[in-house]
Amino acid sequence: MESHEQVTVHPLPVNREKVRKLIRIAVILGIITSVEFFLAIAMPRGILLYAVFVTLTLVKAFYIVSEFMHLKYEVKILIWSILVPFFFVIYFILMMLTEGGSVFNLRLY
Repeated sequence: MESHEQVTVHPLPVNREKVRKLIRIAVILGIITSVEFFLAIAMPRGILLYAVFVTLTLVKAFYIVSEFMHLKYEVKILIWSILVPFFFVIYFILMMLTEGGSVFNLRLY
């Protein structure tokens, strides 16, 4: 004696505002990526190109974090508590890279 229940699934209506927001995010990220691609083809290799790549990558990362992790809608002190240590870590890495080369310039007699 088996009883078979028929389950009906009713999909939720499409939230057009969320779809527009996701399309807008995808377009903005696509524009930034296409700018990076164009610069990779057009600009000569060098420190300026690498600096532009790092800057645009950080802009994309900040935008993704602010939209998908909803950090844009949080309290400002929370945002600063995440950004300040990040900048200190970046500063630390840059200082280690610049000072790390000076070890080979030391002369020990």
